[in-house]
Amino acid sequence: MGMASLESDVGAAPVLPDADIVRRVRAGDSALFEVLMRRHNQRVYRVARAVLKDETDVEDVMQQAYINAYTHLGQFEERSQFSTWLTRIVLHEAFSRRRSAQRSEARGAVEPDLDDDRGDFMDRFESPAANPERQAYAQELTRVLEAAVDTLPETYRMVFMLRDIEGLSTNETGEGLGLGPEAVKTRLHRARAMIRRAVTAQIGEVAPGTFQFHAPRCDRVVSAVLAEISSR
Repeated sequence: MGMASLESDVGAAPVLPDADIVRRVRAGDSALFEVLMRRHNQRVYRVARAVLKDETDVEDVMQQAYINAYTHLGQFEERSQFSTWLTRIVLHEAFSRRRSAQRSEARGAVEPDLDDDRGDFMDRFESPAANPERQAYAQELTRVLEAAVDTLPETYRMVFMLRDIEGLSTNETGEGLGLGPEAVKTRLHRARAMIRRAVTAQIGEVAPGTFQFHAPRCDRVVSAVLAEISSR
């Protein structure tokens, strides 16, 4: 379902800004929260996926992050973008899930210091007139790139996904990860060098098309969150 038709179905103008939707949800129009979820699902997925590799954990984090956002919607201050505020919530939940997994896997082991990698992070590639051969080639490159990204050390993987895949600016990435601009640039440079050795120059063409959050998964997350919200 396209965004325009979805927003029309729930009674919103197709171009209604996030802040306006938030105000209406606060005022009692809770159905509009679905618009926010579908609008931001791709980014929320990529943010969670930057921290966690297990897809089940990623979806669990997404659902819980949305529920947390809905529950605390009154705390959203319009001085920042809704996407920025939501990203903080996603990251908090993702890091919490990862720490819990680390504790259960290795009792007594010293946990890594996450302070340098904690914070808020906050479109999709469409090939012009791609023929079937080009599409198949791009899909294979996407799989290669995703596999290469997953082999990166965590500190480099998160910067690479936020900057090159999700398209955040250096400042946005730095704010999200608690890093200065130079640290972001250095990690991104090293991450690109590692990736380049695996997928060469094709990285620039296919990076925005990786880690897509496709419709069935989008529907699953949205349905689970709406069910939880409606039961309150």
